[in-house]
Amino acid sequence: MTASLDWRRIALAAYGPTLLVSTGHGAIMPLVALSAREMGASLEIAAFLVGLMGLGQLIGDLPAGMLAARIGEKRALIGAAIVETLALALCWRADEVWQLAVGVFIAGMAAAVFQLARQAYLTEVVPAHQRARALSVLGGTHRIGSFIGPLAGALVIGLFNLSAAYATAAIFSLLAGVLTLVLPDVENARPKGVRGPRLGAVVRIRRRALLTLGAGAMTIQLGRAARLSVLPLWAEAIGISAQATSIIFALAALADMSMFYPSGWIMDRFGRFYSAVPTLVVLGIGFSLLPLTKGVFTVALVAVLLGVANGFSAGIVMTLGSDSAPTNARAQFLGAWRLLTDLGHAGGPLLVSAIVAIAPLGLASIAVGVTCWLGAAWFLKWLPRRPGAVRMFDADEVAES
Repeated sequence: MTASLDWRRIALAAYGPTLLVSTGHGAIMPLVALSAREMGASLEIAAFLVGLMGLGQLIGDLPAGMLAARIGEKRALIGAAIVETLALALCWRADEVWQLAVGVFIAGMAAAVFQLARQAYLTEVVPAHQRARALSVLGGTHRIGSFIGPLAGALVIGLFNLSAAYATAAIFSLLAGVLTLVLPDVENARPKGVRGPRLGAVVRIRRRALLTLGAGAMTIQLGRAARLSVLPLWAEAIGISAQATSIIFALAALADMSMFYPSGWIMDRFGRFYSAVPTLVVLGIGFSLLPLTKGVFTVALVAVLLGVANGFSAGIVMTLGSDSAPTNARAQFLGAWRLLTDLGHAGGPLLVSAIVAIAPLGLASIAVGVTCWLGAAWFLKWLPRRPGAVRMFDADEVAES
């Protein structure tokens, strides 16, 4: 590993396809719940559908790592782009809730391949003292896409209809596959044909990091995903239109993406603690304030507050995972790490769905806020306050098994 990195050499390959895919996701994520409602789904079913993309990522995490190792990162990414394009095309043509659900779920599985492959690559090629900034920029590309996507979604809805946003997202996924195809290969530096430690051995030896840092990271993911479920449902409940909801999400995404580089700089300079804990505290405040909002202006203010909190945590979940990954088993560990943290991503909308089945939507928002505060308290106990990479074990590698 060199002491410095030529960012120009890796920037387009590492971040370009991610930006395109994230733009497509940004166009549809505010609209999944609204599409379900338009098809006649109840509030709890609509919230469940939002969680299906996270559930698809969750189920796809471990296979994503094994697939990339078996056929190569580039082929895996191109295949994922094709599958996601087809899944989003199904969402576009869906006229029943189950069809939308299948499309969203498969798109989530494809997204797992994109995210794990890019994280593993940057963990491999970026020096440890620049890791948080590199991964924050990766998180920032998601946020830029989340800003552009809702604007594109609002434009398409205005020109055509709600379902046309899914066709737009499918085009972005297809473009990501084409870009990956024409770019130079960016395979992992590990020699081909070397299997490395087995997944079970990696999980067993690194279980302390998974059970402490991983559990805290789950709450960050839960808050992030619940935001995508609670905000559009609350907006609909108080009479805000789908187009206005897309614009609110775009404003929140603008606040969100403005924070990603400061987040990485703070993590590298002062420590991971100073990104994770403030994020969870402010997310909790935002969710607790949302039930008090009554119109477009106040919902937008809370959405922007949640966006700032989310942006301030850009890259933190990936950075903690990369810090904890052994040098000779990164893909295996990151697959397990993403499986654990994506439980939070899937759990956020599912928590909302479960609560709104028996209680008001406002209570669900407050419950998510309290969960975020509990996550902050967990990190107060387990996350070191020192600068640099977090090390919760002595050995940097896992013995071959």
